[in-house]
Amino acid sequence: MAPTPATRDVAIVAFAQSDHRRRSDEASEVELLMPVLHQVLDATGLKTSDIGFTCSGSSDYLAGRAFSFTMALDGVGAWPPISESHVEMDGAWALYEAWVKILTGEADTALVYGYGKSSPGEVRDVLTRQLDPYYVAPLWPDSVALAALQAQALIDAGETDEPALAAVAARSRDAASANSHAQVRGSRPQGDYLVHPLRTGDCPPIGDGAAAVILAAGDRARELCARPAWIRGMDHRIEAHGLGVRDLTDSPSARLAAERAGAFERPVDTAELHAPFTSQEVVLRKALRLGGDVTVNPSGGALAANPVMAAGLIRLGEAAARIHRGESDRALAHATSGPCLQQNLVAVLEGES
Repeated sequence: MAPTPATRDVAIVAFAQSDHRRRSDEASEVELLMPVLHQVLDATGLKTSDIGFTCSGSSDYLAGRAFSFTMALDGVGAWPPISESHVEMDGAWALYEAWVKILTGEADTALVYGYGKSSPGEVRDVLTRQLDPYYVAPLWPDSVALAALQAQALIDAGETDEPALAAVAARSRDAASANSHAQVRGSRPQGDYLVHPLRTGDCPPIGDGAAAVILAAGDRARELCARPAWIRGMDHRIEAHGLGVRDLTDSPSARLAAERAGAFERPVDTAELHAPFTSQEVVLRKALRLGGDVTVNPSGGALAANPVMAAGLIRLGEAAARIHRGESDRALAHATSGPCLQQNLVAVLEGES
């Protein structure tokens, strides 16, 4: 099926992120976010009053209080009144909403940000709130245990093995050596089993962080950025909520999202995959038809820094930044949410020759 044609050309023109750390006790969520917002606005010369639409992604469960995102608006500046929205999702889905807003002509520019502090609580337990509330959540399987089920299913199916998973971890964290924002840089021992067959090295670091991007349409994008990263297509899909009715070795939703975004029309040279666990990269490489000639997670990916509610947006930002620098011409960016790649968003970005 052909991708749905976009009615306007929309691009990512700027990207900024925090230095991701295990703890940021000295900073509130607003204080974590504000430097990132200033940086992304400074990159374009825009002021808050120049932005047509603002959209954020965060989680009240992670923050531990209702409507926590309203606090972050202090960092944006909501006076004079702004056009603003929020998604209880990773910031990648906020970017999707902003993209649609610009496509409809209701705005020409948009500020998108995502943030999360995982350090104050047990994020493995917090994420159980995503599960089916009747049959699964009462059993309290945490996010690592569910990822281990997926990894074991892949091993049983002959799709991978533990040495191959260790190689994914080593490659990702070696790539992160050049990423000054990454929390974990350079390869390290895989460590002990956390939940068999996943070792510590197969799992993402727990930490705090934030990210922001600016979108702009048409000639406005060219004014703001020397080489805009044009969004040629974007789509998101979801698997069945019940884990027992899914094949955990495959991701039909990621494949369909990629097809609808136009990812299979011609090859990409770079892919930023939101794969917090090494086993999830195995699933995504197959679903997204990524061969060995594609540079996967040159930033280090979520195995190097995984700020919940911002890590997916960072994948889009990192892919766009490579296009801005001339290091990529056509990139795929992926974001996920929920257990075992339950929800998947895929975007295709291109630079002008």
